[in-house]
Amino acid sequence: MDTYEQTAVNRWRLVLGGLSDQQLQFGGERNDIQSFQDMEQLLDYLYSHSQGDDVRTDEGRSGSLAETVLTAAEWITKVRNLFPNQTAEVLEKHALEEFEMTELLTDKEVLESMKPDMNLLKSVLQLKHLMKGEVLETAKRIARQVADDIRNKLENDIRRSVLGRIDRNSSSPVHSVRNLDINKTIRRNLKNYDSETQKIMLKNIYFSNRVRRYNNKRVIIAIDESGSMTGSIIYSAVMAQIISNLPFAEVKLVIFDTSIVDLSSEADDAAQVLMSVQLGGGTDIGGALSYCESLISTPSQTSVIVVTDLYEGAMVSRLLNVSRNIIESGAKLNFLTALDENANPAYDRNLGQKLANMGAFVGAMTPDQLGEYIGKMFS
Repeated sequence: MDTYEQTAVNRWRLVLGGLSDQQLQFGGERNDIQSFQDMEQLLDYLYSHSQGDDVRTDEGRSGSLAETVLTAAEWITKVRNLFPNQTAEVLEKHALEEFEMTELLTDKEVLESMKPDMNLLKSVLQLKHLMKGEVLETAKRIARQVADDIRNKLENDIRRSVLGRIDRNSSSPVHSVRNLDINKTIRRNLKNYDSETQKIMLKNIYFSNRVRRYNNKRVIIAIDESGSMTGSIIYSAVMAQIISNLPFAEVKLVIFDTSIVDLSSEADDAAQVLMSVQLGGGTDIGGALSYCESLISTPSQTSVIVVTDLYEGAMVSRLLNVSRNIIESGAKLNFLTALDENANPAYDRNLGQKLANMGAFVGAMTPDQLGEYIGKMFS
């Protein structure tokens, strides 16, 4: 058997697990065999948490050293050393989401070794109530890093959409395709028309400026703390931070379940907001919206954004009445049923339709749609 075939057999042996040891054994060079045996130990550590749902688990099996030898920190370190990055990330995701191996996130070494991304931050938010001391401080650093990464990706588009409108009367020092003034360029170069080639020779290219609008706006953002809204919560906190840094916008930020916490003073710090969220609990959207209504001083200059799946735990009639009052006052009312990479929400569509019929915006969106959405909100 050549090396390629032996590697394929060894991989199948990993898939089938130790129960197939009598029929199919690891083969090849000694180092290769040891490497595959180490991989199997790591997989056993993970899938022994599956409580019989995986073919690798056998309650009568003895001799596995995974639970007694490996710690969570050692497991995740070895996974990253032995498996390709993509495979390692899948295993980590299984460990956290499917088998609830919460010990992975209550160990400082583990947290520091994991890739700071959306998936990890979601898990941190779900498990931060188990953290304390240095582990909690590490979790806060992860929240800040991921929030900053998201903000860096979104901020330019949002600021450009909100702050900029094309000013055709002045030229821009920033030469980009986005700012190209094609009509002015053609008009100013008509004198350079070559009749033989029937082409315009462009000696000068003109770019338009973007000028700022200084309309004082109040944006009230209410974020539902439901566990199913985790991705939306993260992007909403970043959205609040970006808007709060605009020169003409005032942000009021609240998070809610059956109670309401006003975090307006921290709206410019997405990481701090995220670490204040307590996922789960009931939902009183009408109560939160009533509080938002009390924050409206100039309706025509106010937009209310409620990030929620619209599964109301309190009286729906109150939610509808408060929504109607806000809309009739002249303020803009928006319900984002999802704000994440997939924008494929599960929400109360019947209630959503009633709110849309009143004149509220009800919809889901991906982060790359956020700039245009906020720009329209401010127009």
